[in-house]
Amino acid sequence: MKAVVVTSQGAPVAANIELQPDFPDPPAPASGQVQLRTLCSAFNHMDLWVGRGIPGVDLTYPRVSGCDACAQVASVGEGVDESWVGRRVIFNAAIEIPNRARPGDPPASTLAPDYELIGEHHSPGAHSERFNVPVANIADVGDADPVQAAAFGLCALTAWSMMATKGQLRPGQSVLIPGIGGGVATTALAIAKHFACSVAVTSRHQWKLDQALALGADLGVLDTGEDWSRQIRSWTNKRGVDLCVDSVGKATHLFCIKSLARGGAYVTPGCTSGPDATTDLARIFWNQLRILGSTMGSNQEFAEAASLFRAGKLAPAVDKVFKPDQCVEAYQRLEAGEQFGKIVIDWR
Repeated sequence: MKAVVVTSQGAPVAANIELQPDFPDPPAPASGQVQLRTLCSAFNHMDLWVGRGIPGVDLTYPRVSGCDACAQVASVGEGVDESWVGRRVIFNAAIEIPNRARPGDPPASTLAPDYELIGEHHSPGAHSERFNVPVANIADVGDADPVQAAAFGLCALTAWSMMATKGQLRPGQSVLIPGIGGGVATTALAIAKHFACSVAVTSRHQWKLDQALALGADLGVLDTGEDWSRQIRSWTNKRGVDLCVDSVGKATHLFCIKSLARGGAYVTPGCTSGPDATTDLARIFWNQLRILGSTMGSNQEFAEAASLFRAGKLAPAVDKVFKPDQCVEAYQRLEAGEQFGKIVIDWR
């Protein structure tokens, strides 16, 4: 089959990418699995980590990345309803790993789930003509546009879990999204507007702010590296925002903490500018702030987000669509951080 292959580990990642016409086909789907025929696949920052290498994860090369796709169910494994065949679906790339039960372990009532990713831990991923996933991880999207559907999955799941589940977002609250432009940030904007929230965004690029404002953002702050928290607090009449969705990390963390209202939540799914942020513990305890980490989400959360997509209530921002033979160019755009929204490969 055709596949976009990471031939070896290294940076820049794009230098190690090639379209291979004869990559080995995936095996027949196992019990509880379906095999998907890819219509469109979409990129995440994870695709760069697969190319650069992930600390603590033993990856072998060549391998096929890809955590997002819109695909047609081609065949099913044992125990899977045959009526799935032919359906157009998206998938949750996060596979929950069962907890080990050992004598003396404490209760697991607050233990967060452990995930492995299709396209990261498991290859081939979605940047290929066919791949296998558990049937529990797919959601029917009807006759949705495959480009839009491919761009929706993982970022929508991540943002939904961060905001609706962990951040406990409520209609009419205020939300701050620094570093607008990536898939999670643009989806977070769409979710916040779905909740009728006021939204402030920041970016180092005015054109990204302009695009965000066109999508419904209420305030755009040009990030010059200086503390912009006073602008945010002024915009909220000194109250501060209820929720901050920050995937930037080190460069924006402290400004976000200073922008939060009493009882507000700072939720992070990543840290593209670095993990070693400076914080303000006095603000955190005095204002009773919540600091939350979030990684992907459950199949139940995925079904909730997918239902909003099917109903036309949530839609992703799509940056640019490439064909498979333009895969190196697609990786170059992702690596340069030039996109606003999701980068998609159309396999049709």
